[in-house]
Amino acid sequence: MQSIVSSHHLCLPPPVLNHSLICHRVPSIRLPSHRSTSTTSLRLFNCAASRESEIMAPAGKEDGQDPRIPKIASSIRVIPDFPKPGIMFQDITTLLLDTEAFRDTIDIFVERYKGKDISVVAGVEARGFIFGPPIALAIGAKFVPMRKPKKLPGEVISVEYSLEYGTDTMEMHVGAVEPGERAIVIDDLIATGGTLAAAIRLLERVGVEIVECACVIELPELKGREKLGEAPLFILVTSDAA
Repeated sequence: MQSIVSSHHLCLPPPVLNHSLICHRVPSIRLPSHRSTSTTSLRLFNCAASRESEIMAPAGKEDGQDPRIPKIASSIRVIPDFPKPGIMFQDITTLLLDTEAFRDTIDIFVERYKGKDISVVAGVEARGFIFGPPIALAIGAKFVPMRKPKKLPGEVISVEYSLEYGTDTMEMHVGAVEPGERAIVIDDLIATGGTLAAAIRLLERVGVEIVECACVIELPELKGREKLGEAPLFILVTSDAA
C-alpha cells in the first residue's frame, strides 16, 4: 500500500474512508452531438484519486459529487484521430468558451486548495498554463511554469523523462522555488503520467513538498497515476477515450 501524505502542516480531520480511492461515480454522460464529433463518454469524479490526501473534499458536498461537474464534463469535446489516427483528443477549448464551466473548474480547485499553506502552483506546459495562473492568484500562491527545453530565458534546472518513443526534457528557472515550499502541480489532463512525474521530480530535487497533482481530465486506461509515486492526484472527469 502506498504511504499516506503527511498532514503535519494542517489541522485537518482524518479521511472518513480508509481505502485508497475516495470517489463517487455517477452514470456516464454522452457528449452532446453539437459539442463533440465522438461518442466517447466522460465519467464524472470528484475525488483525491490515487492516494488518500491531506486535503479534504470541499464542504457542502455530502455525497461527494459536486453539482458543477456534469456541466464541466459536457463542455469538453473529444476529437477522434487527432493529431494522428487512433488518438482521441480531449479538447478543452470548448470548456474555455463556456464561461460558466470554465469559472466552475477554477472555483473547484480554488475551494480545494485555498487556506492550505500552498505557496507554489506549478503549471505543466502548455495547458497547465491556462488553469494554473488563476488558481495561483486566488489562493495567494506564485505560479511557476514548467517548460520544454530552451523556452525559459534564465538559468534553469532540468529533468529528462521517457516518452513512448525517445525522451523529452522539462525545465524550471533556478530560484523560482525554495526548499520547504508546498506545491500543487496543475495540468489539463493525465494520460501516461510522464510529464506530471517529471514535474514532481524536478520540484522535489530542490526540496519542494508536493501536496497534490490536479488535472481536469484523466485517461485511466493509460494508468498514468501509477507513475506519480506517493503524490496524490485530484481529477474532475475521467474519459473512456485513450
